[in-house]
Amino acid sequence: MSPSFFEIVQLTNGDYALRRIDDDSAPLVRISFSTEAREMMEDRDMAVAKAMIAAGIEAVGNVSHDIDWEDDELDVSDAQPAYTLH
Repeated sequence: MSPSFFEIVQLTNGDYALRRIDDDSAPLVRISFSTEAREMMEDRDMAVAKAMIAAGIEAVGNVSHDIDWEDDELDVSDAQPAYTLH
C-alpha cells in the first residue's frame, strides 16, 4: 500500500479542509469559522485551522493507545460528551 499524503486547503466557501492529495472525494476534516471568529483572528484563520488539525491528529494518536479497537462490547450510550474550554 502506498503512503497517503495530505493537504490543508481553503474551500470556495471559506472553510478549511484536510484531504488526501490524490483524492477529490469529501475531505477528512472540515473547519468552519464564523464571521465573528474570522474578525477576531485578523487573517490568521489558516494558522488556527492548521493548529486545530495538528491538535486533532495528536489527540487521536494519544487516544488510540488507550482504546481496545477490537472490543465489540463498547457501549456508545455510556459515553459522556466531552467539552474543552480554551
